[in-house]
Amino acid sequence: MRRHPRQKSTRRGVLVAVSGVILALGFASASAHPGHDDGIEPRPGPHAAGQPDDVVSKNNIHDQHGPSSGHLPGSVENVELISSLRLTSFEEDISDVSALQTADGRWFAYVGDWGAHCETGGVRIVDFTDPENPTRAGNLNSPGFGYVTEGLQALSVDTAQFSGDLLVVSNEWCRTSGNPKNMPGGITLWDISEPTEPEKLVEAFGDFDLHGNRANESHSAIAWDTGEGNAYVAVIDNEEAEDVDLFDITDPRNPVLLAETELPGVNVNGFGDLKTAHDFDVLQFPDGTWHLMVSDWDAGWIDVDVTDPSNPVIVGDFDYAECDQVILEELGDCLQPEGNGHQGEWTSDGSVFVGTDEDFAPFRTSDLMITTGDHQGDYPAVSVGGAQSPASLEDLELDGPVVYGGYGCPDSAPIPSPEDVPGYLDMLEEGDERIVVLQRGPVGDPSAPEDPCFPGEKAHEAVLAGWDAVLFVQSHSGPEDPPFCGSGAFVDEVVGVCTSHEAFHRLFDSPPFTPPWTYPDGPEIGAIGDRIEVVATFDGWGYTRVVDTADPSMPTEIAQITIPETMDQDVAIGFGDLTVHEVEVPRGDPNEGGANVDDDLLAYFSWYAGGFRVVDISDPANPEEVGHYIDDDGSNFWGVALATDQNGDRIVLASDRDYGLFIFRYTGALPE
Repeated sequence: MRRHPRQKSTRRGVLVAVSGVILALGFASASAHPGHDDGIEPRPGPHAAGQPDDVVSKNNIHDQHGPSSGHLPGSVENVELISSLRLTSFEEDISDVSALQTADGRWFAYVGDWGAHCETGGVRIVDFTDPENPTRAGNLNSPGFGYVTEGLQALSVDTAQFSGDLLVVSNEWCRTSGNPKNMPGGITLWDISEPTEPEKLVEAFGDFDLHGNRANESHSAIAWDTGEGNAYVAVIDNEEAEDVDLFDITDPRNPVLLAETELPGVNVNGFGDLKTAHDFDVLQFPDGTWHLMVSDWDAGWIDVDVTDPSNPVIVGDFDYAECDQVILEELGDCLQPEGNGHQGEWTSDGSVFVGTDEDFAPFRTSDLMITTGDHQGDYPAVSVGGAQSPASLEDLELDGPVVYGGYGCPDSAPIPSPEDVPGYLDMLEEGDERIVVLQRGPVGDPSAPEDPCFPGEKAHEAVLAGWDAVLFVQSHSGPEDPPFCGSGAFVDEVVGVCTSHEAFHRLFDSPPFTPPWTYPDGPEIGAIGDRIEVVATFDGWGYTRVVDTADPSMPTEIAQITIPETMDQDVAIGFGDLTVHEVEVPRGDPNEGGANVDDDLLAYFSWYAGGFRVVDISDPANPEEVGHYIDDDGSNFWGVALATDQNGDRIVLASDRDYGLFIFRYTGALPE
């Protein structure tokens, strides 16, 4: 037998975090979660409150950034770190943050716990009335296997049925259960008028059409009080095409579903053509109408008039440009914009909208090419959130013959090792990767009764079996072009690409080649398929778009906001996730401390490993960064929220996924 050739190595190693954008079809397994340290631990970051560099370090926490070479260097400009509070001992555990002042003047933060260890999800309550000394004030634990991501909002509500402070929590879950109560969906509403003694008003209420005994999962939610005795909430429905649900919460103990819509007829022109509602902003316009801006991924942002929430009406449809403006300017290439409209906020009068595109893949995966056999040609392929890109390989290409490994979950039939597949090693050419093909799921396959799992869990099983890369394939149901194979839970440096179910059948010459597909499906585990080739093209990280919405029916992009690393290929791998996540635009909202000196002048961003960013938007067509903070040990900011200190001056909260809560103050000059 000829000697096995040397395999290609990755150029840089890094553990990559779960994206938080879209979750896998399957769910992570549970494990124990030790207690948290309740002490206050201000981190030393650059120029942080004059603390010496050895006060505290985050290096004892294993996080996505890895060692010091795995994140951007710490730096600061015009931003003071007032304090920080550790809320977790686990990477990727913290999600969003909201804040609200009580009637007697105290300030509390509500920080989401994504439940890195499954059953630990919920909301952490922090008293930061003294911003220099934040303290834990309580926990709101999610039931069963529930956790909290982006649907976290604290607001004051005054209706005939309820007058006080309300916390809105959207619910997702991390594993299946025979008990539907362990799989909370919809929303949970808490009376937080006294944050240290919260009262649950309703739990896991939502759209029950699909399951009957439990509400559909919800990734996000946003509520508003009309000021006329009514309150409403918009909720993302993760499980139905009608993915925007509207509820009356005038009596928050008895919510009522008013309407659900899939936002029909809007233009979808982001790269990938994936239309899925993801997040919201809501604002009363000067003419008295209420508008809900829906971040609709590759459809961009959709302005919906919800003055009558029982009859939502689309009034504006954002369209991406033909060529991505930043890529065109920086690289000279005309590439379709990535899309990924994730979140955003209007200015106070609704004339400008600042929207974030969350793109975790700085390299665009080309179509998959089958280069041998009877079905040679191009097939759709996309990156898998959390996996390494083919760009991590020395030649920027994933190529080699493939072997079928089944579903690849921890409880699935074992993935064979390359050495156990007769003849496979002899087929490898110099520079090839050992590539195993794993299906998404299992769901509905009578031959595979085990629970589905995240692609990262599948990849881990593949790495343990000796494979270099994973070609994930779409399940029977779901989009074929582009395919979607889930994302998240990666703990290995392994290349992962997703292709269609049709390509799967053609790779192994396993009819039928087009739907409908039936079980049993595909070849036997261990079957050798054809050779593939997948090439990576650098297209940068997700950034922010500024949109003129003075005419709601004609939203027009007028500027982009980036950070220096957005189009820098030298930091594309090994420096953490450098995409933008969320933005807060101060606009005099009484739930955010009311009018302040920065209203409509500054925007505050959580930019994952890119840190906390402050941007001057006083001239929306010419935004300019005026401040930033990146911790010496690396940052991983997810959420951002507005508040004030004891003197009524602006402070800004940010949630770090690997650490907890940060409290900042912008110290630069305000725009004139």
